Amino acid sequence: MRMGELTSALAEALTVQDVVKAVADRMLPPFGATGLICQLIENGRLRMVGSAGYPEEFLATVQTFMVSDMSAIVQVLSSRTPHFLSTPREYAEQHPDALGYLYRSGMNAWAFLPLIASDQQIGYCVVSFARPRHFSEEDRSLLIALSGLVAQALERARLYDAEHTRAQELQRGLLPRTLPAVPAVAAEARYLPATEGVQVGGDWYDLIPLSGERVALVIGDVMGHGLSEAATMGRLRTAVHTLADLELPPDELLSHLNELVGDLGDDFYATCLYTVYDPVTNRCAFASAGHPPLAIVHPDGTAHFPHVDADPPLGAASPPFETHEVRVPEGSHLVLYTDGLVESSTIDIDEGMDRLAQALSRVVAPPPEPPGTESAPTTLHDPGRLCDALISALVPEQAATHDDAALLIARTRSLAPGRVVCWALPDGPIAAAEARRRVTGQLSAWHLDELSMTTELLVSELVGNVVRHAKGPPRLRLLYGRTLICEVSDGSLTTPRIRRAAETDEGGRGLQLVAALSDRWGMRYTATGKCIWTEQALPAPSRPAVT
Repeated sequence: MRMGELTSALAEALTVQDVVKAVADRMLPPFGATGLICQLIENGRLRMVGSAGYPEEFLATVQTFMVSDMSAIVQVLSSRTPHFLSTPREYAEQHPDALGYLYRSGMNAWAFLPLIASDQQIGYCVVSFARPRHFSEEDRSLLIALSGLVAQALERARLYDAEHTRAQELQRGLLPRTLPAVPAVAAEARYLPATEGVQVGGDWYDLIPLSGERVALVIGDVMGHGLSEAATMGRLRTAVHTLADLELPPDELLSHLNELVGDLGDDFYATCLYTVYDPVTNRCAFASAGHPPLAIVHPDGTAHFPHVDADPPLGAASPPFETHEVRVPEGSHLVLYTDGLVESSTIDIDEGMDRLAQALSRVVAPPPEPPGTESAPTTLHDPGRLCDALISALVPEQAATHDDAALLIARTRSLAPGRVVCWALPDGPIAAAEARRRVTGQLSAWHLDELSMTTELLVSELVGNVVRHAKGPPRLRLLYGRTLICEVSDGSLTTPRIRRAAETDEGGRGLQLVAALSDRWGMRYTATGKCIWTEQALPAPSRPAVT
């Protein structure tokens, strides 16, 4: 009966630690054994992979020795045969080098067993006893037979552990190592691989800076597990970066992603939530393709999910998708997550989302006000600590999970009203002169006179292009953030492009000048036309800190 239990336990054990635990729980008691040490050969060296019943001080001492200093182990490894020692006296007589540590082990009999799998020696284990023991022929035969089972289980588990480690490294390599620091949000993310199974998952997240100090928050999940799903996840993440650079609105971006997934074949589906937060307007625009809804937590701890109709997953959807907009107060938290965080074999997604909302309210709500005091200021929690608190509440450490989970939390910030100015310019050639006058006055007020000349040239070119080639009247906006941002908007959908003017051409160099004078420039479409923007680095003393 005990043999059958051990065989079943070893068959179910996945990791090396599972095997060691199965041996300690199922093999030691029938023999009355009290101690176990397992060491495996890795890269020509022995590594202890598990133990039971030995004092920590003794184990620490033994691990400082070279294998050549312990003749009992050398004998087992070199002969590939078991070695039985019935008393400490017998041990000391045969292996006098062990006198320095033998009696600190607390053991009085030992069975040194080689671990041989597929005719390869992979290590050894020691089954030890608190009292002296005479090993009968039956004991010896049974221990030798069991050591073969343990060796096979350890070799299989070692391969599993190595594959699992490689899978996790691949997954981590496909995800962003760090999230960029941006003024619009303070953000942190966590990724939890499934605790069962070695195949990589397709969960991913990203934070992408956009023009105008806006930021895109993205999370997605390729359905299924395996290298193909991981590769698809990598392709989607790259595609989102490319499409985000084109400044596409959320619904159009998901439409392009849907085409990409559709081209992969009928076996690939993915969910995605793409969110754009604007710190100037405090508005959040988002679109979802079959993904769990965005959670918004207000500074007072109130958590809710915007009620919108979910579009189908990528690969199964028929565009158009729909963009939704909500206003979020400064200091709110935007919470993006994959279904592995809120759904399992025992919890459906509705119950999981209720648990998520309750956990968010608990950890974000400001502390209670002391009696007799006025309203306390709102406590803004660190997104990293909030991530850890949610994971601790929703995915306890002891829980076995079959699906990966990703979590991205961003605490919103607002661009101070005094850092944003906007003007409607007159239609016609006078607009450029008016723009220069406005820019000069505002940069002086911001103590950025150093940038006045360059900015005047930029707005002259941008406004002049509107007057000559687009539909007016133009609008001018300046943003004083990490950089000085200059935006000129008009009512035309025509895309500007840099011309390579010949030496004899009298025009056509406007955008070349814009590109030369600015650190970055680009274009995005708006609800009424388009916007051309430029960015200039701030003089070092004037650069505001990102908090």
